[in-house]
Amino acid sequence: MPRGGVRAGAGRPKGQGKFGEKTKPMRIPISKIDSVMNFINNSNISLPLYSSKVPAGFPSPADDHMEGKLDLNTHLVKHPTATFFVKASGDSMLGAGIHDGDILVVDRSLEPRKGKVVIAAVDGQLTVKRLQKKGSKTFLVPENKKFRSIELNENNDVKIWGVVTNVIHKV
Repeated sequence: MPRGGVRAGAGRPKGQGKFGEKTKPMRIPISKIDSVMNFINNSNISLPLYSSKVPAGFPSPADDHMEGKLDLNTHLVKHPTATFFVKASGDSMLGAGIHDGDILVVDRSLEPRKGKVVIAAVDGQLTVKRLQKKGSKTFLVPENKKFRSIELNENNDVKIWGVVTNVIHKV
Protein backbone atom coordinates (compact mmCIF):
# COMPACT_ATOMS: atom_id res chain seq x y z
CA MET A 1 0.00 0.00 0.00
CA PRO A 2 1.57 3.35 -1.05
CA ARG A 3 2.15 6.04 1.57
CA GLY A 4 2.29 9.85 1.31
CA GLY A 5 1.98 11.96 -1.80
CA VAL A 6 -1.14 13.19 -3.55
CA ARG A 7 -4.14 10.89 -3.42
CA ALA A 8 -7.25 11.39 -5.53
CA GLY A 9 -10.16 12.68 -3.46
CA ALA A 10 -8.03 13.34 -0.37
CA GLY A 11 -8.02 16.60 1.56
CA ARG A 12 -10.51 19.42 1.91
CA PRO A 13 -12.63 20.02 -1.24
CA LYS A 14 -11.66 23.24 -3.06
CA GLY A 15 -14.03 26.15 -2.55
CA GLN A 16 -15.60 24.76 0.62
CA GLY A 17 -14.15 27.32 3.06
CA LYS A 18 -15.73 30.50 4.41
CA PHE A 19 -14.93 32.46 1.23
CA GLY A 20 -15.86 29.76 -1.31
CA GLU A 21 -12.50 29.80 -3.11
CA LYS A 22 -9.06 28.20 -3.03
CA THR A 23 -6.89 29.04 -0.04
CA LYS A 24 -3.17 29.53 0.48
CA PRO A 25 -1.41 28.88 3.78
CA MET A 26 0.48 31.89 5.16
CA ARG A 27 2.69 32.59 8.13
CA ILE A 28 1.54 35.67 10.04
CA PRO A 29 3.29 37.09 13.09
CA ILE A 30 1.16 36.44 16.16
CA SER A 31 1.08 40.16 16.95
CA LYS A 32 -0.55 40.86 13.54
CA ILE A 33 -3.28 38.19 13.57
CA ASP A 34 -5.96 40.49 15.03
CA SER A 35 -5.15 43.21 12.46
CA VAL A 36 -5.27 40.77 9.55
CA MET A 37 -8.54 39.21 10.73
CA ASN A 38 -10.06 42.66 11.27
CA PHE A 39 -9.07 43.63 7.72
CA ILE A 40 -10.52 40.41 6.24
CA ASN A 41 -13.77 40.72 8.17
CA ASN A 42 -14.26 44.41 7.32
CA SER A 43 -12.92 44.59 3.76
CA ASN A 44 -16.25 44.03 2.02
CA ILE A 45 -17.88 47.28 3.02
CA SER A 46 -20.14 48.23 0.13
CA LEU A 47 -22.13 51.43 -0.18
CA PRO A 48 -24.81 52.24 -2.77
CA LEU A 49 -23.62 53.77 -6.04
CA TYR A 50 -26.31 55.70 -7.91
CA SER A 51 -26.30 56.08 -11.69
CA SER A 52 -27.57 59.67 -11.50
CA LYS A 53 -25.09 62.44 -12.21
CA VAL A 54 -25.10 65.24 -9.63
CA PRO A 55 -24.21 68.60 -11.18
CA ALA A 56 -25.70 70.44 -8.20
CA GLY A 57 -28.06 68.63 -5.94
CA PHE A 58 -28.67 65.23 -4.41
CA PRO A 59 -29.61 62.02 -6.23
CA SER A 60 -32.93 60.42 -5.53
CA PRO A 61 -32.27 57.49 -3.21
CA ALA A 62 -34.88 55.42 -5.05
CA ASP A 63 -33.64 51.88 -5.68
CA ASP A 64 -34.45 52.12 -9.40
CA HIS A 65 -31.61 54.64 -9.74
CA MET A 66 -29.10 52.46 -7.91
CA GLU A 67 -26.30 51.36 -10.24
CA GLY A 68 -24.81 48.89 -7.79
CA LYS A 69 -22.74 48.72 -4.65
CA LEU A 70 -19.55 50.72 -4.23
CA ASP A 71 -16.70 49.07 -2.34
CA LEU A 72 -14.24 51.83 -1.43
CA ASN A 73 -11.46 49.25 -1.14
CA THR A 74 -11.58 48.65 -4.91
CA HIS A 75 -11.10 52.38 -5.55
CA LEU A 76 -8.68 53.31 -2.79
CA VAL A 77 -6.63 50.17 -2.13
CA LYS A 78 -4.85 48.53 -5.07
CA HIS A 79 -2.36 46.46 -3.02
CA PRO A 80 -4.05 45.55 0.30
CA THR A 81 -1.05 43.84 1.88
CA ALA A 82 1.17 46.86 1.14
CA THR A 83 -1.31 49.62 2.01
CA PHE A 84 -1.69 51.54 5.24
CA PHE A 85 -3.47 54.69 6.39
CA VAL A 86 -1.94 57.64 8.21
CA LYS A 87 -3.38 60.95 9.41
CA ALA A 88 -1.82 64.15 8.03
CA SER A 89 -0.73 66.88 10.40
CA GLY A 90 -0.07 70.50 9.46
CA ASP A 91 -0.62 72.48 6.27
CA SER A 92 2.60 72.09 4.27
CA MET A 93 0.77 70.16 1.52
CA LEU A 94 -2.34 72.30 1.00
CA GLY A 95 -1.49 72.76 -2.69
CA ALA A 96 -1.73 68.99 -3.14
CA GLY A 97 -5.16 68.91 -1.49
CA ILE A 98 -3.82 67.49 1.79
CA HIS A 99 -5.23 69.26 4.85
CA ASP A 100 -4.53 68.92 8.56
CA GLY A 101 -6.37 65.82 9.83
CA ASP A 102 -6.84 64.20 6.41
CA ILE A 103 -6.42 60.45 6.13
CA LEU A 104 -3.75 59.47 3.61
CA VAL A 105 -3.85 56.13 1.79
CA VAL A 106 -0.23 55.01 1.42
CA ASP A 107 1.02 52.16 -0.78
CA ARG A 108 4.43 50.73 0.17
CA SER A 109 4.63 48.62 -2.99
CA LEU A 110 4.80 51.62 -5.35
CA GLU A 111 8.16 53.01 -6.39
CA PRO A 112 8.76 56.50 -5.00
CA ARG A 113 9.37 58.42 -8.23
CA LYS A 114 9.95 62.05 -9.07
CA GLY A 115 6.73 64.02 -8.66
CA LYS A 116 5.02 61.51 -6.34
CA VAL A 117 3.78 62.50 -2.88
CA VAL A 118 5.53 60.29 -0.34
CA ILE A 119 5.63 59.57 3.35
CA ALA A 120 9.27 59.79 4.44
CA ALA A 121 11.18 59.51 7.68
CA VAL A 122 14.03 62.03 7.59
CA ASP A 123 16.40 61.72 10.54
CA GLY A 124 13.63 60.08 12.53
CA GLN A 125 10.95 62.69 11.72
CA LEU A 126 7.97 61.71 9.58
CA THR A 127 6.85 64.04 6.81
CA VAL A 128 4.59 64.04 3.77
CA LYS A 129 6.10 65.86 0.79
CA ARG A 130 6.46 65.68 -2.99
CA LEU A 131 9.63 63.90 -4.14
CA GLN A 132 11.63 65.99 -6.62
CA LYS A 133 15.00 65.57 -8.29
CA LYS A 134 17.06 68.38 -9.79
CA GLY A 135 20.21 67.12 -11.41
CA SER A 136 21.96 64.89 -8.88
CA LYS A 137 20.08 66.42 -5.92
CA THR A 138 16.94 65.02 -4.32
CA PHE A 139 14.38 67.12 -2.44
CA LEU A 140 11.20 66.65 -0.44
CA VAL A 141 9.11 69.63 -1.53
CA PRO A 142 6.12 71.10 0.33
CA GLU A 143 3.11 72.44 -1.54
CA ASN A 144 2.79 75.57 0.54
CA LYS A 145 5.11 78.56 0.04
CA LYS A 146 5.31 79.07 3.82
CA PHE A 147 7.52 75.97 4.06
CA ARG A 148 10.99 75.14 2.75
CA SER A 149 12.07 72.14 0.73
CA ILE A 150 14.17 69.50 2.43
CA GLU A 151 17.34 68.68 0.51
CA LEU A 152 18.34 65.08 1.06
CA ASN A 153 22.01 64.16 1.22
CA GLU A 154 24.29 61.40 2.46
CA ASN A 155 24.20 62.86 5.99
CA ASN A 156 20.43 62.26 6.27
CA ASP A 157 18.92 59.02 7.48
CA VAL A 158 16.04 58.74 4.98
CA LYS A 159 13.44 56.00 4.69
CA ILE A 160 10.56 56.31 2.23
CA TRP A 161 7.60 54.58 3.84
CA GLY A 162 5.39 54.67 0.76
CA VAL A 163 3.61 56.65 -1.94
CA VAL A 164 0.40 58.51 -1.12
CA THR A 165 -2.30 57.31 -3.54
CA ASN A 166 -5.44 58.94 -2.13
CA VAL A 167 -6.52 61.56 0.39
CA ILE A 168 -9.71 61.30 2.43
CA HIS A 169 -10.99 64.51 3.95
CA LYS A 170 -14.23 66.13 4.99
CA VAL A 171 -15.66 68.93 2.90
